[in-house]
Amino acid sequence: MSVTEKVYKKGSEFPPLTKGKLRLYSMRFCPYAQRTRLVLAHKNIPHETVNVHLREKPDWFLERNPLGMVPVLEQDDKVLYESLITCDYLDDVYPDNRLTPADPFRKARDSMLVDYFGKKLAANFYKFMRSDGKDEEAKDTLIKAMNNLEEQIAVRGKFFGGDKVAMVDLMMWPWFERIAAIQKYCSSLVPSETNFPKMFSWMQTMLQQPSVKATSFSDDTHNEFIISFIVDNKPKYDLGLEP
Repeated sequence: MSVTEKVYKKGSEFPPLTKGKLRLYSMRFCPYAQRTRLVLAHKNIPHETVNVHLREKPDWFLERNPLGMVPVLEQDDKVLYESLITCDYLDDVYPDNRLTPADPFRKARDSMLVDYFGKKLAANFYKFMRSDGKDEEAKDTLIKAMNNLEEQIAVRGKFFGGDKVAMVDLMMWPWFERIAAIQKYCSSLVPSETNFPKMFSWMQTMLQQPSVKATSFSDDTHNEFIISFIVDNKPKYDLGLEP
């Protein structure tokens, strides 16, 4: 069976591995999987992608990650999962276009910011939207996180990584690619020239990065998927691939 962009569901035949070829198990609209896709694109790493239905997971996928989450990397007898782990691994194994700072302090500082982002912004992003904008605690946490990020980018430079895109930028980007979906619940959370202007400038610069262009979807596409996922509870994993 050949690899396709469409999702593999429970009962799907396992697409055979090619010796030596790197494979990413993903889902096209998962922000965590996009982290790994961004690193693969930034480093121009040859690979193939197998998209998985996250509500009806194939048994062979669960054999590779018992947690049932994407992303997962597989190459020959090596299997790794979790977005930050897979991204750090790729940066070490494919050192060209290095994304992680060589300086231990800067690396630790960036890791702390990614951890903060994950606990405050990423964790509350969908929580706030699932509440139809009514979860005030999630909203307050998101606003505080955005204020903190605005302060951070002000002192760090053009990117959170300084004068060029770094791992820290790619690890946060997927949620900002989707941030327009939050507009109808709280427009003040969406960066603009007058609202979080430095974050807005960062977003405009990120949109020009080749890795972002290679892995991104439009606001309309993200919004349609998020509605199918949160409101309808019928995620359109193959959105845009219909015949």
